[in-house]
Amino acid sequence: MLEASSIKVILASTSPRRRQLLRAAGISFEVVESLVPERPEPGEPARDYALRMAREKAGAVSSRFPEAIVIGADTVVLCESQILEKPADPDDARRMLGMLSGRVHTVVTAFALARCGRILESSPVESQVTFRKLAEAEIDDYIATEEPFDKAGAYGIQGVGGGFISHVEGSRDNVMGLPTQPVVAALARWGVKRA
Repeated sequence: MLEASSIKVILASTSPRRRQLLRAAGISFEVVESLVPERPEPGEPARDYALRMAREKAGAVSSRFPEAIVIGADTVVLCESQILEKPADPDDARRMLGMLSGRVHTVVTAFALARCGRILESSPVESQVTFRKLAEAEIDDYIATEEPFDKAGAYGIQGVGGGFISHVEGSRDNVMGLPTQPVVAALARWGVKRA
């Protein structure tokens, strides 16, 4: 196994939340966008979709940087059997937040590690999130902040949207977009140590 200092790590995501979480975990990395289109297959379960996306993103970047260990990740929100991705516009964000209001939903973040264009390991991680009941004015005010637009399910747990949450069962990091502990443990299995 290579020494940690000789292993380059690439995060196949431009998500500021994933960068923040990985940096806080003490992992040195570079960022390379995967450019993989995110579209669920008809009838594809949320877990399978998130896992497929994480694997495709890691694989796409790994084929361009075969010497590196590449981390791919994808987060989806599942509510009432519907996959909620990033909202397309304010009306879509309003629809999603209205659906989440007063309900429990599932956040699935899958991650994958790849090297030499081959998936080393991958796993989906789930958290259960409970939203308190939201007033329409709260939803409108939140949409006006523009925070919802680059986030699955139209909210960010680490931002203003965190105030909508009454309970989280499972990892908060996972809800932010990266299940830090399992990712760091997986990297360690492949010789990557914390800085």
